[in-house]
Amino acid sequence: MGSGEPTEPEPLSVEDVSGGVHLLPCTINYDGPSDVSHYFKPKPSGAEVEGLKVEEAYFRGRKLEGATVHLPSGYSGFVIAKKSSGDTCTLEVPCKEEDSWELKAKFSRLTYWNHDFLPSRDDAFPRSLHLLAVAEALHKPVTPEGLSSFERSQKL
Repeated sequence: MGSGEPTEPEPLSVEDVSGGVHLLPCTINYDGPSDVSHYFKPKPSGAEVEGLKVEEAYFRGRKLEGATVHLPSGYSGFVIAKKSSGDTCTLEVPCKEEDSWELKAKFSRLTYWNHDFLPSRDDAFPRSLHLLAVAEALHKPVTPEGLSSFERSQKL
């Protein structure tokens, strides 16, 4: 038996799909398996815009230009799927409509794609990542040292 002390949960071992996550500028009305890598083949274009290495690919005959961005330090992306309950329903035990999710994969970077223009740091997706730093600053606890420093700066 154990010593009675809490133990750290073992980290989940899930596949890292960084480099295989793409944000496309379209909606795909299909949710199932597909041999995507057979048809969607991104490659470097050789161009660089605002420090972003531009990639190009074609989707249904349309040229896409994109860039790979890393998620901010301390953040991860996750691929989740609705878990099937596997329960059998009977007259005595009715089925429950509960949402349960399971972790399928994780990622630390993704490639976002534009249809009509080159990727830029001013695109909506890279700009949205800046909100994480703003949220962190807003929710950071105020220390007495920080408060006195703020009060001194207000007197000047």
